[in-house]
Amino acid sequence: MSRQRYPEEFKIEAVKQVTEKGKSVADVAQRLGMSVHSLYAWIKVYSKRQQDDDRQAELRKLRAELKSVT
Repeated sequence: MSRQRYPEEFKIEAVKQVTEKGKSVADVAQRLGMSVHSLYAWIKVYSKRQQDDDRQAELRKLRAELKSVT
């Protein structure tokens, strides 16, 4: 059995369909021809990555604010 490799952009877009557009995991997985298990794994990885990016952006903003105040 051959494993399908998906580009990172594809994975991110699939995750966005679930997390931002509110589509069900089963529907997205079926429409894209992939397993539900894989999509759940991607959601776990890319949601954490997005949270980390958001935190870094907030930290940069707060540091800039602090710098302008002091």
